[in-house]
This record gives sequence, C-alpha cells and structure tokens, in this order.
Amino acid sequence: MTLELRQQLKLAQKLVMTPQLRQAIKLLQLNRLELTDALQAEIEQNPALEEDLPPFEVSEHPQSLSSTVESSAWEQGEKDFTERISTTDNITEINWADYANNFDSNFSFAHETPPADAPSQFDFISEKPGLDAYLKWQLAHSDLDDTEKEIAYFIAGNLNRYGFLETDIEEIMEKSDCDRDTAEYILEVVQDLDPSGIAARDVSESLYLQLERLGQGRSLAAEIVKNHLSLLETKNYKALIRATGRKKSEIQNAIDFIVSELTPYPGLPYSEGQTNYIVPDVYVLKADNEYIIRLNDDDLPKLKLSSYYLDLLKSTAPLPKESRNYVADKLKNAEWFIKSVHQRQRTIYRVMESLLKFQHDFFEFGPKYLKPLILRDVAEDIEMHESTISRVTSNKYAHTPQGIYELKYFFSTAIPRQGGEALASESIRTRIKKMIMEEDKNKPLSDHAISQKLAENNIDIARRTVAKYREQLKILPVKHRRQRK
Repeated sequence: MTLELRQQLKLAQKLVMTPQLRQAIKLLQLNRLELTDALQAEIEQNPALEEDLPPFEVSEHPQSLSSTVESSAWEQGEKDFTERISTTDNITEINWADYANNFDSNFSFAHETPPADAPSQFDFISEKPGLDAYLKWQLAHSDLDDTEKEIAYFIAGNLNRYGFLETDIEEIMEKSDCDRDTAEYILEVVQDLDPSGIAARDVSESLYLQLERLGQGRSLAAEIVKNHLSLLETKNYKALIRATGRKKSEIQNAIDFIVSELTPYPGLPYSEGQTNYIVPDVYVLKADNEYIIRLNDDDLPKLKLSSYYLDLLKSTAPLPKESRNYVADKLKNAEWFIKSVHQRQRTIYRVMESLLKFQHDFFEFGPKYLKPLILRDVAEDIEMHESTISRVTSNKYAHTPQGIYELKYFFSTAIPRQGGEALASESIRTRIKKMIMEEDKNKPLSDHAISQKLAENNIDIARRTVAKYREQLKILPVKHRRQRK
C-alpha cells in the first residue's frame, strides 16, 4: 500500500455559519432585557447605525430657548405673535425656607398637620441601608475600643444575606490576630445586636439566641430548637413527645410560640437584593371577544442607517479606497443587523400566533385546559425548524389574560385519558395543586388518594406519577401537610 498526494475537485452543498447568520441566531434567543442591551451595544460599536429619534418639536415659547436657535418659520421672515415673557428676576420672591432640609414629622408644604399614618420623608430615600451598615452603626455607638471594633467589623462583614456567620472562631482569630477568648467575646457582642438572632452559625442557634433575648432560654421551645429542630421541620410530633417527655398540649404551645414569635432568617429583612420583575416580550390582549397580539417594543431603540455614512458613500467627492470599503462594510453590517432584529420580532409574533391557535382554551379558561403540544406542531404550522421554535420560546414571556407565562410553558407532553382526548401534563399538575389546596388540612390527601380521585375523571396515572408531579410543585408529602387539631 502506497501513500501519495492527489488533487481532486468535489462539488457539495453545506450550510456555512457566517457571522451574520450567527448574529441572527444570537438575537433570536435573547429575551427582552438582553435585546435592549444588545441594541445599545451595537449602536456604540457600529457608527453606521443610529437610533431613529422622533423629530424635534419646537417649544410653545421659542423665546425661552437660546438666542442662537431659531425656527424655520423665523428664517422665512414670518412674524412672531408669541407673547413675550418678562425677564424680571423674581428669585427674591421665593420663600426658600419652605424648601429647607427639614425632616420634622409635622413638616408640610401646606403648613397643615399631616395625618398620623402619613409616610415619612425617610420612606422616599432611594437607597435602603443594608444589614452591614445597620450593624456597623450600632457598633460605632458601643463601648468597644478600636481593636475590638475592628474584630466586630470583620465578623459583621462575614454575614450572609440571611444573617448567618460564614466563618469560624479559628479564622476570626487568624485574620484579626487575637486570642480565642477575645474572638468569642466579640462574637457574643455582635450576637447581642439588633436584629435578634444575628451572627448565628445555623438556624438552630439563631432561634435559640432569639429565645434567650425573650427570657425563654430554658423553656421547652429552647429545648426543641436546640436539640430537636429536625423533628420540628418534619412535623414529627410523636417523636417530639417521646424525646422531650412532655405532654402533647405543651409541645403544641411551644411550637406555636416558635412559629409566631421567632424568625429563622433574621438578616433577610435587611437584605439589599433588588427584585427583578419579568418584562414580557409579547402581550396577548382580548378585545371584543378577539385576541390581539402585540410585541413589547416599549423603550426599545428604533434603528436606522446613518444618513451621514449614506451620503458619504454616494458622494462624488474622491474617497480613499480603504475608507470607502470601511464605510460600505459598516453600512452592510448595520443593514443586516436591522433585518435580523425585524426577523426576530416577526418570528416571535408568528410563534405566539400559532400558540394562540393551539392553546385557545387556555387563554379562555386557564391552565386546567392546557392541551398537549410539542415543538414539532408549531414548527410545522409556521413552516420553520424545531430548533428555531426552541430558541424563540426560551427565556421569553407572554403577558396573557391568565397571567405571565414563559413561552415554554405552553408545550407539554400528552397524558392518555380513557374515553376522552389526551391532557397535558401541566393540566394534571394544576388539578393536583387544586385538590391539595382544597383538602381537609386535618386529613390531607395521600398520593394514592389523589390518584384515585383523578381516575374518577378518567385520568389514569400511577401513584408514583402523582408523587413526581407533587414534588415538581414543591408540595410536601401528606405527613408534613397534616395540621394538629
């Protein structure tokens, strides 16, 4: 067998992933917030791409503008009939005392006594002080010396958002260069600060510190949270009675006190985390018994090609070849980017239109009437590939009359039904959730009982399937849902 080099011609068809195609696919899978950032980034990177701003509107009082700015009507010599505004300086007539930085609770611009439940000026401060700032403010007014305050600040800086200490005594000793007695003493000082239960190592210690603050350090509740918290979490009351040797009524009173008076996460109310609300990509509105689909284009910059670059390319003035190629390339990329954005919006609209057709009963009556649907059904309906449908429906949300749902929510596997059409698995989960919400809390439904109730409606699913759906809904088993009489 000999090895040799040989040249040959071969004709083949294949899909080449060009940069433009890669960009279009990337835009397709971005959600509403990510698309806004992508548009703004492209405007900054490509000088041939501009935001299409609305035309400038002339003010009702042109004389209030700078004297160098004149309207086109003035340039044509038209007479200005606008009443001139007096330029007399009236600053001295303003009573600046009304705008003083006064945070008196009885302060009012109208010089009237506000109601007792009126909000304070502090309610409108933009930034809420966090847990770390609150603890440091308390430590600044403590009797600790500078060295001890540094140790306390180190402990406060190692608390997580729940208020738990994420370090140990050894690390405090090493980082602060102190002995064990000092580290333990400063830790106790921090644990005596507000909120109660702060700087604990776990939930058990946090609850115990709160009970000590309330003078219940030797109570039955303290014994439960310190030694039998796992039994309390699983609501194993029989085991609690055996472990503590107390009566059932005493156990019940202790648990009621723990639930009503204590908090497992003392630092959570001071968390600085911001809530990020979902911004829907598409709206489905109902008007006159018809559904209307509207894409969410609010606050999205409208793009256009730069008129300056277009004129520069059309200009007959001599332009270096390298510069002309640069301008042409930027205009081409900008045009392709605009087309990709429009194609993305059209694709989302068509997918939502297809979902509205397949899941019409859902939009009318709710999740209970969700039908089985797969990506292939929508892909065949709008004549697109399944991968395109998958990208369009990922991380995108629709605002419907039934609420805000991710587009992936409308796709669900089919569950066979005796004597009727198949149901979607999401519809079954909705039925299970409703049964558990309406159950007798003293005698909650088991997974087997739920399976039997579903069978009465010709929905034949096994107990294991019910348990799987219940876990997906994050609902506890029957023994943990049972309430005490």
